[in-house]
Amino acid sequence: MALLFVVPQGLSTPPLVDEKPLNLEETRNPVLESAEHVYQKTSLLSINEDGVKLAAKYIRRKVLAESYSPRTWRTHPLHICPSEPYNASDPLNKSVLNWIFLISSLNFSFWSEKEGLPERYGVEWRTSWESEETTVWTGYWSLVASLNRALEDDIPITDPNFYSSETLCPDSLIEHIFRPAGQSTEKIPLLQERISVMREVGFILCNSFEGSFQGFLREFQRQHDGEGTALDLVKMVTEMFPCFRDEVYFEGRKVCFWKRAQILVAETWAAFYPQSTSTAHPLFPGRRGADIGQLTMFADYRVPQILHHLRILTYPPTLIRKLVAKTPFPPGSAVELSLRAASIVAVERVRTEILQLIREEEGGDSENVVKSGVVSSVLIDFYLWDLAQKVERGEEKVEGLQTSAVVPIHRTRSIWY
Repeated sequence: MALLFVVPQGLSTPPLVDEKPLNLEETRNPVLESAEHVYQKTSLLSINEDGVKLAAKYIRRKVLAESYSPRTWRTHPLHICPSEPYNASDPLNKSVLNWIFLISSLNFSFWSEKEGLPERYGVEWRTSWESEETTVWTGYWSLVASLNRALEDDIPITDPNFYSSETLCPDSLIEHIFRPAGQSTEKIPLLQERISVMREVGFILCNSFEGSFQGFLREFQRQHDGEGTALDLVKMVTEMFPCFRDEVYFEGRKVCFWKRAQILVAETWAAFYPQSTSTAHPLFPGRRGADIGQLTMFADYRVPQILHHLRILTYPPTLIRKLVAKTPFPPGSAVELSLRAASIVAVERVRTEILQLIREEEGGDSENVVKSGVVSSVLIDFYLWDLAQKVERGEEKVEGLQTSAVVPIHRTRSIWY
C-alpha cells in the first residue's frame, strides 16, 4: 500500500490531565518481540548501523518535503472515502469499513513470474472513480480495481452477507470478479486461497458481528470500554480470524508477524482520521486514541528489497545469488523468517534514529519531541513500500546516498503477505 503519513501525537484526542502513565511492558507489540528473537537467532542478515543513520536522514527529509498526513489516504483515486463529519448510522461508512476489511483480508501475494512484462496479471479499470479513462492496474492495486469494478457492476462483493454465501456468490462469480485484463496471460495468484479467506471471514462476521466490520468494531470498543487502541484491535482481529493469524513456531517459540492485521487497522485509522485535529478519532475515542505508534512495519517481500538497496540491511552473497536465481523460499523457512524479522527490527532502528534527529533539532528536549509528533514505523513502511515501487519502475532514483544494486524480491507464496 502506498499511503504515507506523519502521525502527530495528541491529534486523535484532546489532552487529559489525569491520564495514567502507560505500562510499556503491557503495550509492547508482540510482533516486535518476535522479530527481535528471530533476528538474533538466525543471524542470516545484518543491520548496517551506518546505513540506518544515513537512511534515517534521507527518509526524514523526503517525508517532511512531501508533508504527508493521515488524510493523504483520501487522495488516492481508487479509494472510497467515508462521509464527514462521521456518522455511524450513515450507510456509506458501513460500506467503506466493509470495503477496507475485504481488501485487507485479500492483501497478499501479488508478485508475478512475469514481473515487468505486459503479460503479468493486471486488471483493467478506470484511472479513478471520476474518470472515463481506463488503465491496467497491477500488484496490490489490481485487487482494489477488481473489487471497485464489481461494485460498479452492482455486484455487492464487499458485503460479508454476500461473499460468505456460496449460493449468492459462487466460486465462478469470484473468479469472474478477478478476471485479468486482455493482455494478461496470468490469473490472480492463489485464487482458491482467496476464495477460502472470503468464506471464512464472511462467515465469522455474519455469525458473530452483525454481518459487518462495523459490527466487529462496535464489539471491540464494547469489550475495551471505549478505550481500545490500534494494537488492541490488531490482537482481536488475529484472535477472531484464523486467516489473519500470521504466526509460526520457531525453535519452540511462537513468532507473530501479523502483517495483514496491522495493515487493516492502519487503513481503518487513516480512512476515518478526522478533519479537525481537535476532534477525537471516531473509531478510537479513548484517552490514547489509536496510539498508532505501537504498530510495527508490515513484513512483506517488497520492503526488505528497498532496505537492502538503501544499505540498511546487508545480505550475504549466498542469499543474493538465490534471489537473482529466483529461488523460492517456503513459508516458515529460516531465510524467509530472517528476511521478515530483520526488516521489522531495521525499521524500528530507523524510527529510533529519526526520533533522535528530531531531538537534536529541538534542542535535546525529548519530552517536547514526543509531544510534538510521532514518527511511526507505519509511516516509514509506507514510504519505503512506495519508494521500492518507484525505484523498480525507474520513476525515482535515490540521490545523495550510496546504494546497493536492486536485487529481486524474495519469492514466497503465502496468504500472509
